[in-house]
Amino acid sequence: MEEKPILIVDDDPGQRRLIQFWLEEEGYRTLVAADGKAGLHLYEEKSPQLTIADIRMPGLSGVELLGRIKGNDPDAPVILMTAFGTVESAVEAMKLGAIDYILKPLNGDELKLTVRHVLDRQQLLDENRYLRDLAGKTFQFESMVGRSRKMQEVFELALQVARSDSTVLLTGESGTGKELLAKAIHQNSLRSHKPFVTINSGAIPENLIESELFGHRKGSFTGALTDRTGKFEAANEGTVFLDEVSELSPQVQVKLLRVLQEREIDKIGYPQPVKVNVRILAATNRNLKNMVEDGGFREDLYYRLSVISIPLPPLRDRRDDIPSLVDHFIAKHSERHHMPIISIEGKTIGALQSYNWPGNVRELQNVVERLVVLGKGKPIAPEQLPDEIRLAKSKISNIGLTLPNEGISLEGVEKEILLEALEKHHWNQTRAAKYLDISRKTLIYRMEKFGLEPPSDLVPSAENSPSSAGGPEGEPPGGE
Repeated sequence: MEEKPILIVDDDPGQRRLIQFWLEEEGYRTLVAADGKAGLHLYEEKSPQLTIADIRMPGLSGVELLGRIKGNDPDAPVILMTAFGTVESAVEAMKLGAIDYILKPLNGDELKLTVRHVLDRQQLLDENRYLRDLAGKTFQFESMVGRSRKMQEVFELALQVARSDSTVLLTGESGTGKELLAKAIHQNSLRSHKPFVTINSGAIPENLIESELFGHRKGSFTGALTDRTGKFEAANEGTVFLDEVSELSPQVQVKLLRVLQEREIDKIGYPQPVKVNVRILAATNRNLKNMVEDGGFREDLYYRLSVISIPLPPLRDRRDDIPSLVDHFIAKHSERHHMPIISIEGKTIGALQSYNWPGNVRELQNVVERLVVLGKGKPIAPEQLPDEIRLAKSKISNIGLTLPNEGISLEGVEKEILLEALEKHHWNQTRAAKYLDISRKTLIYRMEKFGLEPPSDLVPSAENSPSSAGGPEGEPPGGE
């Protein structure tokens, strides 16, 4: 869906063109009006996502335009600007419903930042309004698809913790539905009518994460052209969902620990901490215990986050849910793409249940959407499935392991697997340990147990030596 435009209302043609240029430079669509009356007409006709209006204009003033817009939609964001600004007029404008206030002469960078922050805030309000509208429907536990015993156990535990205010750690592979469960916990909690703010810890650049999470004061560092409200402050009295929490840097881990312990944040440029009242739900697809052992995650923070831990099973461990999930996704994507509801053959369901689903429920949903779009309304036969599903073999076949009749040495098999994993990753212990889903210390212990050492022709590296358990994690010889 095409993004709605930003409406610019100013009787100064040069100012209009300058603002339009700055905003279009950032990729926004714009509409312009030379006075308040024309601006109101465009607003009613185009429903812009944001209105920027001068206060002093002939005919319908910016303040009067603000009142007319708010009378039509109380939640519509309006920024007022003037060359005659005072503290009193700014306060009056905010009382009348302006979301922000800018003084002329305008600064391009400041305007762009203000617009971005206003639109980010509006998106957050829209998302939470949407979640509240869906409360009791999409995100209630009983309507989440999962009738298997393992998922019922997840729902029962989640429902128990939802009404409390405990910190919860959701664990599981990518695609298992951790964010959906976090939303369901929030919607069933006492904070359900307050904000639900998602923070993707791995997607925010390292140099911006503190500002994004905790906010900053104008002028506190280069580029801080306006005050910024961080996500924790924006979620006050609501819930913060920390996705991919394992990706947080050590410095941010310390600040997050302070939030959990003291219920306050340190905003950049502010001399005093700011109190916040938020519930934290966190999620990770990595083994935080192993990361604690390897020094990659703070032990005290781990115990603070995992007051209650809810593991979500991978789809391969809840194959009984696949038929129900398939029916759910067929109905969902048939409606979305305006396609007829299609049936699915029993053999096709059997093939789907035999596949190991490394991408879990997310992968299944993508496959079903593809089948709905390309199925032309006909029943889904096994031949229509992607090759990796039709040709899938059992897990033991995939790793080429055949158990002989005469028996085997388990220690011999373990040694061989360790050796192959190390060779596969050029004897880089960190990567080999991750590949085997064990901690690096456990790998080193087992290397010493079986006397495994890198070949002598490898470049010497502290990381490739079994005795380097406490040393830095190096790269494989020659890099990548």
